[in-house]
Amino acid sequence: MEIHLERDRIDLRVYASTKELAQRAAAASGCSSVTEYIVRLIHENAPQTLREQATIQLTNEQFDRFLKACNTQQSVPDRLKQTAQLLDKEGL
Repeated sequence: MEIHLERDRIDLRVYASTKELAQRAAAASGCSSVTEYIVRLIHENAPQTLREQATIQLTNEQFDRFLKACNTQQSVPDRLKQTAQLLDKEGL
């Protein structure tokens, strides 16, 4: 079975100094082109960026206050219910 990976294009317009900096960094990183360098940066950095956007970090005190609010709240506000439903749809 043969797998075909479709390639797409990203067009960038940058200042000449930015392009020169990217070329120098690509060469210093052992990349054969600026494209290879940019693709490498995306693969290295994008997963972490996406994880950070999908993660909520709380201090112990904040978490304790959250649990207390959950345990003492008699009814859940409609807006919170809607938000929870949206998060469920997104798989979070």
